[in-house]
Amino acid sequence: MLNELLDSLRNLFEYITFSAGASAILALLISFIFGPIIVRNLTRLQIGESIRDHGPESHHEKKGTPTMGGVLIIVATIIPTLIFADINNLFIQIICVSMLWMGCVGFYDDYLKSIKKKDGGLAGRYKLIAQSMLGIFISFMIINSGAYIADGIDKTYFTFVPFLKYVSIDFLNPFIYTLFIILVVSATSNAVNLTDGLDGLATGLLAISVSVFGVLSYISGRVDFSDYLNITYIPMASELTIFAAALFGGCLGFLWFNARPALIFMGDVGSLSMGAALGTLAILLKKELLLIIVGGVFVLEALSVILQVVYYRWTKKKYGAPKKLFLMAPLHHHFELKGWPESRVVIRFWLLGIFFALLSLTTFKIL
Repeated sequence: MLNELLDSLRNLFEYITFSAGASAILALLISFIFGPIIVRNLTRLQIGESIRDHGPESHHEKKGTPTMGGVLIIVATIIPTLIFADINNLFIQIICVSMLWMGCVGFYDDYLKSIKKKDGGLAGRYKLIAQSMLGIFISFMIINSGAYIADGIDKTYFTFVPFLKYVSIDFLNPFIYTLFIILVVSATSNAVNLTDGLDGLATGLLAISVSVFGVLSYISGRVDFSDYLNITYIPMASELTIFAAALFGGCLGFLWFNARPALIFMGDVGSLSMGAALGTLAILLKKELLLIIVGGVFVLEALSVILQVVYYRWTKKKYGAPKKLFLMAPLHHHFELKGWPESRVVIRFWLLGIFFALLSLTTFKIL
């Protein structure tokens, strides 16, 4: 009787859906258990957020709020992944390295800002170098994996175009493909970092985005579902469902402490690592262009910063007096300065994130 019960339990872990659900639950439990401990210790060590003088006035009340809480999300994601996923799966290895690598970069950035009190923290060029190194690592592993060779067709250098059935872009050679991967990783990581400016904003949007890629991972790893929905079958992709579920659970667990008024901020250790993980998910699933839709709010936030800088410099050069396109960038600050309460901005951006997520799901059958 006992042996039959143990066999049944072992069989359960062979199902991706069970392992994914279990990893999400464990991630939540880790967050709930260790969250208060991390908040207390960061408060005791006086590792608090510094607020920019030129930011919204309402943000000055947040000064001193514990930061570097992204460590909690990383731990809550990696531990369930290592327990429930196949650690011999190349995709699991790649995505765990991606999260940990950018987590270390973000941790050092937060350390410089919060402990060493260095204005601006780690210089942007060093972050870009770290992101480029990660992009090179990911592309090297993918190119040498043979994971995208099926029926004699090598799709290693391909990315697929949303809404257009069987339409893809071929980057032709390793050099161009590597540059593309670096762009995706850097853009996603930095976009999430820019979005992390309001209580719970980036955390909620990450949970929404990663849930879409969790579904995509499961579909891509099944011959029957991928064939029905016109999605490229990727044998190793199904294990990414477990990672995505763990990250989803970690984000929800962290949101318990990060919702307004936030008891803790994720810091760069969280935003850079979560952004890198999201970008890596898209890369491994060959859905880099779909990421633009799934992470639509992140795209808008990053674009607002780019447009603000370009417009400011253009008006200064043309008229001698610089002008602003937005009241403040990133975009969430613009709406704050228009008089929207912070909670309204966050909830409406979440709703916009859900809209983009649903829009991305409409591409499945015609992708």
